[in-house]
Amino acid sequence: MKKIALILMALVLALPAFAQGRFGKDSAECTKYLSYYQELYKQKNYDEAAPFWRKALSLCPPTASQNMFIYGQTIVRNEINKNRKDPVRYRELVDTLLMLSDIRAQNYPKYAVKSLDNKAIDVVNYLGSDYETQYKLLTEILDNIKGEAGPAAFVTQMKAAVEMYRNEKFDAEAVMNNYTKISGYLDDKIDSSNDPQYRSAKVDVESIFIDSGVASCDNLVALYTPRFQANPTDEALLTNMVKMLSKSECMNTELFLQSIVALNEINPTASSVYGLYRLYSSRDENTKAAESLERAISLLNPEDTQTKSDYTFELATYYFKKCGKAASAVAKAKEAAELNEAYRGKAYLLIGTIWGAQKCGGDEVSSRAHFWVAVDYLQRAAAADPSVADEANSLAAQYRRYFPKTEDAFFLDITDGSAYTVSCAGMTERTTVRTNK
Repeated sequence: MKKIALILMALVLALPAFAQGRFGKDSAECTKYLSYYQELYKQKNYDEAAPFWRKALSLCPPTASQNMFIYGQTIVRNEINKNRKDPVRYRELVDTLLMLSDIRAQNYPKYAVKSLDNKAIDVVNYLGSDYETQYKLLTEILDNIKGEAGPAAFVTQMKAAVEMYRNEKFDAEAVMNNYTKISGYLDDKIDSSNDPQYRSAKVDVESIFIDSGVASCDNLVALYTPRFQANPTDEALLTNMVKMLSKSECMNTELFLQSIVALNEINPTASSVYGLYRLYSSRDENTKAAESLERAISLLNPEDTQTKSDYTFELATYYFKKCGKAASAVAKAKEAAELNEAYRGKAYLLIGTIWGAQKCGGDEVSSRAHFWVAVDYLQRAAAADPSVADEANSLAAQYRRYFPKTEDAFFLDITDGSAYTVSCAGMTERTTVRTNK
């Protein structure tokens, strides 16, 4: 009996709340105004819908209708756009708009991420002149939903942080810490989705940070030296140090050397080993540099074909210009062209240049036949990429002057248009005979 009494008491205490129901204690008025504004809203008559919507908002509990917040935001945005010349009213309306997202997120947790993402968009669109509020609100949103926020939120938040620095409300360390955090959120999103919009946002955030002047070598060294000394085996710290020092062209600092060597001892990644390549390259330790870049390529995510093609073409160029390894350079250039169609013009231009630069032995034909191969690739370069066409055509014109003479080919029983295999500097290509009279 005691248990039954307790249950009955609980039901009695809950009765007022239950009776109030979804539409509140004045459910008739609530539903009436919900109906009024919704009909006008559906007709896109937002001005007339506004007072009825406000009445519904005052009468109905938040759980009465999620559309009360979704439609309400459209109504308020309409009013914002009509009050841009009244700064006080404009700001009141913007505050109302942002509040609607907060209330929706609180009362409809299933849609909390969407609500906060909408809030971020509104902060970007309507608070452009108030960088302090933009920074505060966008930081709260990004810390909450991270990569689920739209790309513009990250870019605008970074801009606001830099404005805080320029107006002496932030120091350099605060901006660097902000960049580290925001770029980390973007990296996680890119890793999980490979969305090109977020890749573009990452580039923009990096550009804003670098252009701010905060990321000078002196600032970075002053910031990171005591941290490194305190935690020389902290992988997260070392990764960030390598990234930041690389972006800011601080590879010649002793701190960069210490951090990248330490990181590669703990957990070599494509990024850290690429940094080691840059370090060895800056010191003209070419063999170590090439080996490091080869290793960086091997550590890349197989699906990251963009970075792989970037690194592979860079290695091809390095093999040719720094190591004098023509065959290796050609092989890597061909690989870059296969990985990424956008590299074909540059890759063929490089291959044509490599062939044209060789000194090949033999008779009057075999010692000049490599120019045929060079011109073949230069023609392919011009056809593949208009941006390199002028350079490719100019080089091809120079190399044609070195084609074997007709009489020399004749005495060797070689005729124009026939197939010919060229072997030189460890490379072999099939081409077509062309001579100069």
